[in-house]
Amino acid sequence: MTAPGPTAEKVTAQQPPWPDPDRLDKIRHALGERPPLIPPEETGELARRLAAVQRGEAVVLQGGDCAELFADATPPVVRRKLGQLRELSAAIRTGLGLPVVTMGRIAGQYAKPRSAPYEWLADGTRLPVYRGDAVNGAAADPDARIPDPDRLLTAYDRAADVLSTMRNEQTAHDPAERIFASHELLLLPYESPLIRPADGGRYASSLHFGWIGERTRDPQGPHIRLAASIRNPVGVKAGPSATPADLVELARLLNPGRRPGRLTFIVRMGADRIDWLLPPLVEAVAETGIPVVWLSDPLHGNTIRSGSGHKTRSLRAILDEVAAFHRILRDRGQWPGGLHLEMTPEPVTECVARAADAGTAAFPRFCSPCDPRLNPEQAAETVHAFTSMLRAG
Repeated sequence: MTAPGPTAEKVTAQQPPWPDPDRLDKIRHALGERPPLIPPEETGELARRLAAVQRGEAVVLQGGDCAELFADATPPVVRRKLGQLRELSAAIRTGLGLPVVTMGRIAGQYAKPRSAPYEWLADGTRLPVYRGDAVNGAAADPDARIPDPDRLLTAYDRAADVLSTMRNEQTAHDPAERIFASHELLLLPYESPLIRPADGGRYASSLHFGWIGERTRDPQGPHIRLAASIRNPVGVKAGPSATPADLVELARLLNPGRRPGRLTFIVRMGADRIDWLLPPLVEAVAETGIPVVWLSDPLHGNTIRSGSGHKTRSLRAILDEVAAFHRILRDRGQWPGGLHLEMTPEPVTECVARAADAGTAAFPRFCSPCDPRLNPEQAAETVHAFTSMLRAG
């Protein structure tokens, strides 16, 4: 059995207020006794492919749901998600003549950081916020919103179901088109027990690639310590509060051996801020000589409220941020490595064409339990725009 990490029970940053610490401890030990979900050789394969991205010889497409639902861990739903990823990756590969490293926000994206611990319903009721199916239920009911540590075991089981479908699907496709599983390294009581020994070190067996979010990337915090302790390729979200000193410190902590493919910075600035916030970050990291992959997450910095109170995002702002990301990286001799998108193969109406549309949009098909996602047409337009930019140089 793998012992849980020493900091998991002590940390509060974006960790749910679990009501029963003893039960949580039992769940953590139960997870420690379960078999790994991902073999270490697959994480090594991903690292090698990401090294090619860092050298400008390949492109990343990372995408999927804002928050996965347990109910969606069925073969038909998973196959639709994989189909969307393959279709978009094929468009990039055809447009550029380069390999594409495809990663889904899949098989573990069951938890979400939140900006506030409570939300207010239209009738004035205050509820604990929904933190993802691994923590509590999305239903607007006080009992459903109580954090339940048994959901961590269900998260493992549903991730195993999704990975089984992914492996079955992989046998019918070219091995070069493998889709890797990624999610945010957020819930320490879930991630720490699933760390396993490999190649003289340790790796996170819950995923191929994990990222640390904007709210948990404190260089001295437990999430960064966890990421530093594993051999998987890892990413860090860099939002508007990130400073050059922050990213330099993170690069040194997370890639001290300067391994190509080990570290990715995922930029999420917002279209109205990226032009003056991103350049000093890219320049500071480049000066260290530490190899990193740069991805654009053009959704998270462009969230707005609609007239009806829905969260939404403007496709125009998303495309503007992608264009600025590409220009800034190219101007500084760095490779704009790819895209990180919240998207779905379902015909949702969660993002608007322009910010001005948000005031009157009706959102007849807003199905996300959390943040708005690009529908198939919007995701394809974003990928096409980025591919055209790379092709143009």
